[in-house]
Amino acid sequence: MAVSNIRYGAGVTKEVGMDLQNMGAKNVCLMTDKNLSQLPPVQMVMDSLVKNGINFKVYDNVRVEPTDRSFMEAIEFVKRGAFDAYVAVGGGSTMDTCKAANLYASSPHSDFLDYVNAPIGKGKPVSVPLKPLIAVPTTSGTGSETTGVAIFDYEHLKVKTGIASRAIKPTLGLIDPLHTLHMPDRVVANSGFDVLCHALESYTALPYHMRSPCPSNPITRPAYQGSNPISDIWAVHALRIVAKYLKRAVRNPDDLEARSNMHLASAFAGIGFGNAGVHLCHGMSYPISGLVKTYKAKDYNVDHPLVPHGLSVVLTSPAVFTFTAQMSPERHLETAEILGADTCTARIPDAGPILADTLRKFLFDLDVDDGLAAIGYSSADIPALVKGTLPQQEGSVFSERNNRASILDQTPHPILMVATAALCTEASNRQRQAARQAGKNKLIFQAGFLKPLEKNIYISNQNISFLRRAVYQNEHFHSLADRPAEMLFYECAKSSSQDLFQCPC
Repeated sequence: MAVSNIRYGAGVTKEVGMDLQNMGAKNVCLMTDKNLSQLPPVQMVMDSLVKNGINFKVYDNVRVEPTDRSFMEAIEFVKRGAFDAYVAVGGGSTMDTCKAANLYASSPHSDFLDYVNAPIGKGKPVSVPLKPLIAVPTTSGTGSETTGVAIFDYEHLKVKTGIASRAIKPTLGLIDPLHTLHMPDRVVANSGFDVLCHALESYTALPYHMRSPCPSNPITRPAYQGSNPISDIWAVHALRIVAKYLKRAVRNPDDLEARSNMHLASAFAGIGFGNAGVHLCHGMSYPISGLVKTYKAKDYNVDHPLVPHGLSVVLTSPAVFTFTAQMSPERHLETAEILGADTCTARIPDAGPILADTLRKFLFDLDVDDGLAAIGYSSADIPALVKGTLPQQEGSVFSERNNRASILDQTPHPILMVATAALCTEASNRQRQAARQAGKNKLIFQAGFLKPLEKNIYISNQNISFLRRAVYQNEHFHSLADRPAEMLFYECAKSSSQDLFQCPC
């Protein structure tokens, strides 16, 4: 179990100058973004540094949803500055940028791709000592103050990837709930969705004892180890907090209790997924955010198109957990109950649909964008979305079913089956809600695949089973090496109704 030192409390940011003084820091890089540089959290940090006689320079050119280019700009800045400590004030983008800058400044002769996750980079283990880094999170989502992960868009391939190593985790995280009062409601919601999926994915990830092969040396052991007894505790606790406080935190900016608890939940889920890992929601989210066209999320003051990370993750969650439930149904029912579902009479085979429908209601209550169409995608984007999803398999601890499904179900490619579900399934959330209010309680998409030829949004398990057999027996899939991703997505696009891309799944 690897985690940063954490200190929590209202006003704890004022201690950062003393912490740096105790570390013997003489020349500090304060990293943030242009919006935050004008807000109280950064001013509080600067006041503490000045009060304690700490020499510092500000880098405020962090990009929200960073790219390899923005990482390298920050790296060049810190190389010129010869800093002996770092303070990152902001959300995950700032903390991740600062981690990368610290790493490459400490290893100045390394090529940028040396430490980037395979298969995009070389994935070399970090063996150089890094400088102290203090993280001051101002959002309640990424948990980056606790983890050894730094995520960015690799522009050349238009995919997200990252650097994952215990060596780059912050030395100290200062979790100050007062900073959360400056977040607009959509930022609170999208950050909270990241916490939600961190908790759900790490709790349902491939168990640690099923990972193989065992590394020949501990230094090559990845940061993500699969679900384990320690991470499970943090994930479940974070999920309980999300269930109780996220809606309150979004709806009332002055609810300090709710926003404080979500700030803690972010760290708790960070400890969980930072050691267990995430799987399909995150793997599929990276092309969704990385291939963004013109969509700009409300409440984000940026000069470029942006699908916030938490939104890109949660849009696929109902389809993902419908798919993964078959391998750990008890855990899926447990999490559904935590989120408010009545599972007293639930059957094990219904675990996936129950959790999926619980998530849909949760998202509907928080007014989530209505599916991938609402953020600018259409069926023409299927090939690019598939291409951006597949490289993530090397860098994530995928779900237990994703690792075993090809044996149990003879599916052509497990990740593609769930990707198809997320991209090509069912009616819009608002149609579902209207149906629910009208008393039509039959679940759509019960078998976790796709809505096929019929225009009627309610289809039977028998029809879905027939569709599954038809897809599996399709001549395109006789050779698994023959571009199965594109074939499956195109087949689904041809078979889908006019509701393609409409659901928030």
